[in-house]
Amino acid sequence: MSMSTQHGGGGSRRQSAVSTGSPGKKAATAGKGAPPRQAAKGGGPRKPIVPVKVAQSRNWGPIALFVAVGLLAAGIIGYGGWYVYKGTRTWQDKAGAISGLVNYNKTTPDAVKNGVHQQGTVPYSTSPPVGGPHNPSWQRCMGDVYDAPIANEHAVHSMEHGAVWITYRPDLPADQVETLAAKVRGNDFMLMSPYPGLDKAISLQAWGYQLKVNSASDKRIDEFIRALRQNASREPGVACSSGNYVTATGTTPRDMTQQQSGG
Repeated sequence: MSMSTQHGGGGSRRQSAVSTGSPGKKAATAGKGAPPRQAAKGGGPRKPIVPVKVAQSRNWGPIALFVAVGLLAAGIIGYGGWYVYKGTRTWQDKAGAISGLVNYNKTTPDAVKNGVHQQGTVPYSTSPPVGGPHNPSWQRCMGDVYDAPIANEHAVHSMEHGAVWITYRPDLPADQVETLAAKVRGNDFMLMSPYPGLDKAISLQAWGYQLKVNSASDKRIDEFIRALRQNASREPGVACSSGNYVTATGTTPRDMTQQQSGG
């Protein structure tokens, strides 16, 4: 009886061992192929990994071309606007933009407001004069280049007609004298003569305006001529080529009985 009981008991233990091992095998079999789970620090679920963005290089060629075209268009538009603006400016605006120009119509209006005719020598407050009383006869101003000084009183009358009178110191180098003469010859309402005692090498006069410079290459000379020739006239439309004009040189004005008409 006792032996039979032991045998039966051993069998029960073996059966129990087999039974307890079966669930473990099933669990192991069920877990095959499943990815292992990794626990994040702190015991929580693992955060998803954010993918790293790779910056792509830009194609700078089209961008540079677009910028260049834009700048070119802006330049064309800007130049066109400036050209239109320059075209709409008055001659007074153009004259006022010349650096160093003196407008006696504003600074000393009494020096130019009186344009009466009178004989004899006239005292002028500016040197060379830019306006005021003057001789009834004007100096011919049809692109005339005089090689000796002329009378102020005749030159002022020429300016009243709209002429630009270029004067220069007698010691101005010959090449600069020729540069000035080239601006005068062949151009109506222009005359030129030496003028002793100038405080600068060259002085340009139109009625009420004056500009003094040191060199015949100064670009303001051409600006002065373009802005003021004929425009600064007190008698618009009056010519330099007809009537009682004087062609003689000399600083003493000629009265009506002495003037040389056309000769």
